[in-house]
Amino acid sequence: MSTSIEVNKQNVKALLESGKERPFIIPEYQRPYAWTVDQVQTLFDDLVEYTADHHVSDSNQNKEAYFLGCIVSFENKNHEQEIIDGQQRLTTLFLLLRAVYSKLDSSQPSKEANNFKQAIEPTIWQQNKLTGEVDFNHPLMTSRAINDEGNNIFYDILKNGRADHESNNNYSKNYLLLQELLDNYAKEQTLTFYDLIFNILNQTIMLPIEADSQDTALTIFSTLNDRGLPLSDADIFKAKIYNHVSDKKVFVEKWQELEERADYAGESIQKLFYYYMFYLRASENDRKATTPGIRKYYSKNNFYRLFADDLLDQLDQLLNIWVVVSNHQIIEGEDWSQDVDILKVLDILSSFPNEFWKYPVVVFYLKNHKKDDFKNIFLIFLHHFFAVIAAHYVITPTINAIKGNIINLNASICNDLEPKFLFKNVDTEELRTKIKNPHRNTVRMLLKLIAYKEQDNLLPEKWEIEHILPQKWQSTYFPNNSEAEVKEKVEHIGNKIPFEKKLNIIASNGYLDKKKEQYRQSKITITKDLADSSAHEWKLDEISDRDAHLSDSIIDILKKWGLNRVSDSVDFKKQPSRVDLEKIKQFKEKGWI
Repeated sequence: MSTSIEVNKQNVKALLESGKERPFIIPEYQRPYAWTVDQVQTLFDDLVEYTADHHVSDSNQNKEAYFLGCIVSFENKNHEQEIIDGQQRLTTLFLLLRAVYSKLDSSQPSKEANNFKQAIEPTIWQQNKLTGEVDFNHPLMTSRAINDEGNNIFYDILKNGRADHESNNNYSKNYLLLQELLDNYAKEQTLTFYDLIFNILNQTIMLPIEADSQDTALTIFSTLNDRGLPLSDADIFKAKIYNHVSDKKVFVEKWQELEERADYAGESIQKLFYYYMFYLRASENDRKATTPGIRKYYSKNNFYRLFADDLLDQLDQLLNIWVVVSNHQIIEGEDWSQDVDILKVLDILSSFPNEFWKYPVVVFYLKNHKKDDFKNIFLIFLHHFFAVIAAHYVITPTINAIKGNIINLNASICNDLEPKFLFKNVDTEELRTKIKNPHRNTVRMLLKLIAYKEQDNLLPEKWEIEHILPQKWQSTYFPNNSEAEVKEKVEHIGNKIPFEKKLNIIASNGYLDKKKEQYRQSKITITKDLADSSAHEWKLDEISDRDAHLSDSIIDILKKWGLNRVSDSVDFKKQPSRVDLEKIKQFKEKGWI
């Protein structure tokens, strides 16, 4: 189907007067009016500067105009101009002209004041077509943004020309600022005050881009880069769903609650749609390695995926994961949310160096959370999943280490009787070597894994990576070692512990004996244990010994959790057969388990 757009450069007066036939509407899915007083001040200063260089009396009839930007809209079924882009500028223009009108209305009568009042009236309000009488109750612009409590305030300002000085919304603050700026300008620049009004109406140019449909307008909008606040994909999805549902009030309430809850968890509705896309793809057994953009994915077949009855409920459900991970909140009716072992492994996963760990966790949760034994199978899955992705990333610390397998795992979770971890087996000796001197992106994750082996509760929220042997050492401390050798050893895992930030600041760059008192105050078990050890100094041999101990410990944990195992179909209640016992013996002799 072909699309069309109409572009016709217009000055502010001509553009706003078009609202008499087709009123301007800020639709429900748009964001609230968000321009701050700083942005309004900048616009006003620009107009004042333009006026200083362009007086009405100038003889140059082709003087350069002041360009304010683009407006993207389409005519909806009610013959309204629905604004897709440019809402912030357009709203501010209405406030500015209303402030000018109020100023003129309160000024001494003059031909100029009367002239400009008559010029402004058809840009803000409907008029009687026969008498020209102004209908102040019917402004040419209305905001219906669903989360904007100031919609009525905007209407009242346009109707009455007054704003509450105690109000904290952007409409009132900006309108009051514009009134103050106009008062000051009229006092200081009396001779050019009417020039300013003339330039606002006639020399300020906008470029209205009118599309033939909402989809076309959204497409145009997505390619523009302007001074406004861009719509997100989630805003566009909101528009689609809002126009589709019958009970719009219920939808608005549920969307707002979801938005607030996501913000509380440090997420966004946009990210929820992104996570949910992986679940839908997995359910459809989509194993393509390329991840589509979410707008492209959800827009397929006329956005049909957005119209599922349970969509918002599903997004709210998956948000439980992030409420627990970010806020450690207990979810009513979901006992997994207070299981300390699950919370520990989720905390470890949260330090994985990229976001790919999130997608299988979401898929597994949405697929299985209603099962009676979910808490148990969730912990088994999380252990196995972490063991696999951590080992691969430690050996190859790049996104590609796990990216290709994640999509297959997602699909397996939804379509197989049990998830298949079809990752390449890891060489444990190579892994052991890599653990001793890990990539910096993996250190926090590995320290959490080590700490939680001894820790009964969750780690404190604010902790830092502490170097037991400080990164800045005295050269006399290692007379027989090169600087490069010591510097390399300092970054080994055996020289690092998790340590509360406030205690770490006090400990500073001291040596072990001097820092033990701060270590002893730690609520992190492995750090506190170091304070109680018999060691009085910490040199390269101590780091090497701890390297070996920690790498062995990590390998043991990862194997126990499922490293190099394809699935979790192990019946622990069943006694192993003689053949099984013989295989286990052979595996042990070869160092495989």
